[in-house]
Parts: sequence; C-alpha cells; structure tokens
Amino acid sequence: LYVMLRFQWRFSVGAVTALLHDITISMGILSFLQIEFDLTVVAAILAVVGYSLNDTIVLFDRIRENFPRYRKRKPVEVVNTSINETLSRTLMTSTTTLLVLAALFYFGGEIIHGFAFTLIIGIVIGTYSSIYVASAVLLMLGVSKFDLMAVEKEGRSEERRVGKECRS
Repeated sequence: LYVMLRFQWRFSVGAVTALLHDITISMGILSFLQIEFDLTVVAAILAVVGYSLNDTIVLFDRIRENFPRYRKRKPVEVVNTSINETLSRTLMTSTTTLLVLAALFYFGGEIIHGFAFTLIIGIVIGTYSSIYVASAVLLMLGVSKFDLMAVEKEGRSEERRVGKECRS
C-alpha cells in the first residue's frame, strides 16, 4: 500500500512479488536444511522483509527519478541505468551486513545461530530479488515515462495560456 501510494500500482506489484519471492525462497531453504523454526527465525524473516523492501524502494526511487531525466530512452534502458546507479550502494550495504551476520553466526552461540543463518540467506536472496525480480516485474507490467509524469491540474494549462497572452 505504501509503495502504491508513493509511486504507482505497478511498483507495488513488483515490490510485493519480490517480497513473496524472498520469503518463499528463504523458508524453502530453511525447510530443506531442516533448520528449527523458532521465534528468532520468525524475527529474522520479518527483518528480511524490511531489508528487502527498503532495498527495492531505493531502486524504485532511482527509477522514478531517472524516467524524467532520460525521456528519450526506452523503459528497459532507464531501468538498467537505475540498477547500475544503485548497484554499488546495494552491494556495499549487503556485504557489510553479511560480514556482521557472519560474525554473529560463528561467534554468537547456538541461541542466535538460526537468526543469523536466516538473515544471511534472506539478505542474499533479497539483494537478488530487488535487482532482478522487482525490476523485471515492473517492466513486464509495462511501466513507462507517462506513468511517472506529474499530472497537470485542471485549469493550469488555461492559466498559462492566458498568462502568456497577457505578457505579449
């Protein structure tokens, strides 16, 4: 709902699809490896949702900024440019978070083991889905520069025309 209000419905569908992807893959890996599903794992799954959504919103914000900037480019080119511009930030954030989680996993003890492992999986999957899943869904839904143009209020074009005539 937040993404739909802040951006547009196509962006919200992309974000929700990426979140469902993250949760499904993370839970599938946990199930496959038979990791005990306790309260710390639930907390880690919720943290993955927040982390991935934040990463997706950063990318979508850059896409929204770049559509007016690159008016003559195709949507695929604008999305690729936006991904390239946010890629270093995304990878640095993920890498530093993974370093901390690796330390928690190895030195944190048995109690925090499931939490750290779930977050490690979730951050890797979340970074992947923000870049590849969310933006691909956005393109499949046909986002264009016209979707992100500011809507002109009724009567504003008439005011501009009258103002130009008065100045001439």
